[in-house]
Amino acid sequence: MDNEETPLLGPHTRRSLNFKHLAKKKLPVLGWLPSYTVGSLLQDLLAGFTVGLTEIPQGIAYAVVAGLPSQYGLYSGFMGCFVYFIFGSCKDLNIGPTAIMALMIQPYVTKLGVAGFIVEFFSYPVIAGFTTAAAFNIASSQIKGLLGINGKSNAFLEAWISVFENIGQTRKWDTILGVITIVFLVITKEMRRFGTLQFRAEWTRRRNILGVFIFMFSLARNAIAVIVGTILAYLFYVRGYEPFRLTGNVDGGLPAFKPPPFSTTFNGTDFTFTDMVREYGTVIVFCPLIAILEHIAIAKAFSKGRTLDATQELIALGLCNIMGSFVQSMPVTGSFTRTAVNNASGVKTTAGGIVTGVLVLLALGFLTATFQYIPKATLAAVIMVAMYYLCEFGAFVLLWRSKKMDLIPLTVTLLSCLLISLEYGILIGIATNVIFVLYSSARPKLDVEKLTGDVYVVRLKTGLHFSAAEFVRESILEICTAEKSTVIVDGKYVGNIDATVAKSFSVLQEELALRDQKLVFVNFKKICDRHLRGSKQGSYC
Repeated sequence: MDNEETPLLGPHTRRSLNFKHLAKKKLPVLGWLPSYTVGSLLQDLLAGFTVGLTEIPQGIAYAVVAGLPSQYGLYSGFMGCFVYFIFGSCKDLNIGPTAIMALMIQPYVTKLGVAGFIVEFFSYPVIAGFTTAAAFNIASSQIKGLLGINGKSNAFLEAWISVFENIGQTRKWDTILGVITIVFLVITKEMRRFGTLQFRAEWTRRRNILGVFIFMFSLARNAIAVIVGTILAYLFYVRGYEPFRLTGNVDGGLPAFKPPPFSTTFNGTDFTFTDMVREYGTVIVFCPLIAILEHIAIAKAFSKGRTLDATQELIALGLCNIMGSFVQSMPVTGSFTRTAVNNASGVKTTAGGIVTGVLVLLALGFLTATFQYIPKATLAAVIMVAMYYLCEFGAFVLLWRSKKMDLIPLTVTLLSCLLISLEYGILIGIATNVIFVLYSSARPKLDVEKLTGDVYVVRLKTGLHFSAAEFVRESILEICTAEKSTVIVDGKYVGNIDATVAKSFSVLQEELALRDQKLVFVNFKKICDRHLRGSKQGSYC
């Protein structure tokens, strides 16, 4: 039997196998669901419940950031979970409302109302600058809520100017509650590290149980802060006291499932679909780009060495937003905070998202009456602490140690986003980054070594493009000055050259010949040889 050939598969069998492979690729749930176990179910239940306790207060808080009624944050917290369960390929990733998405749509919610909201140049310095600026913007917009001051102002400078102009309106008890909440959240955040160590350490059973408790308590810190603040505000309210500014009435019940509006009327003004697109301007492009960037970056970070199908993730993200639009969801993308909680809770599959989504639906159905008692200072504290840990402070240290020049696009992006706007800031950051790329392309590194017998060896460390042609020619003429010498150009690392570079080498050969010098090319690839020989330049080895 060993010598028998394997029979060829028939066309129907091949088509069946191809269809099954395609189905598993486009519907990742089909890959793991047949082997799903009770143990995985229990882990997913725990993780989904824990993430839900984080998502509910965050959803409410991010709706506030976007200038929307609180329930819209919850509308955004369940549909993405259900869709990603089927189409998602990263088990840890949680899709829902995020701070950056909320901040980007806020100015347009102000203009158009509730019904109106609908990667190669993103380098690490630009991403870090944008993320840090967005965190500063969001945190600054919450200062007034933390101090109990009336009014809204979401731009960085406007927020701080407004705070200083109205500092006399600061409410004592709102400030005290906000500050205590911040201290609680920071302490419990740091406790998580201790809990993780206790949980993993091979100590006594009692100490391990303590570690698990601390770890889980830290994971649920946002929910605990909101629950305690709400209970405190309610107890004061029923006794006739209102020391805190409250969130106010929150519409209960589930959102109607209907197509998104393609026109709207707000403040007596009618907006057609064309008018809405015109109002959005550049954000209609940058909001999806930032969502994609954030989503893929998080998915890669938690893929743990597994191959990530970026195309499938983009399909999943797009479907989450499309289906979310039918339930009045804000734009959603991957959330780093909730994904980290999901991972730390030991989630096994994307089924954990089903549990999270159901928990959000239960909150919408039965708990919205209690949301009106949530103190605004508590929500402000939750947002500000989350933004602090979102800031990429470590990027400055990393770039200082690795490549100091990259601090320039990072700083330019950061300042432009803070002082102008997020959309224009990231455009300026990208432009700055492109300028640096072009500059490095126009100034390639040359290693020139003079050997005995008046021989110069010029080693090109990077590829050559037309922008570098004159720089390379002038550098060789300036350094290789000995008469009757030989100039050897080593092209080992040059993948290709264009006509401008070939012409520049032709001119270089003529100029060296006038000084009685010889030009020799070595280690160039065949395609480069053809260009050089076509111009009849130098000698070849």
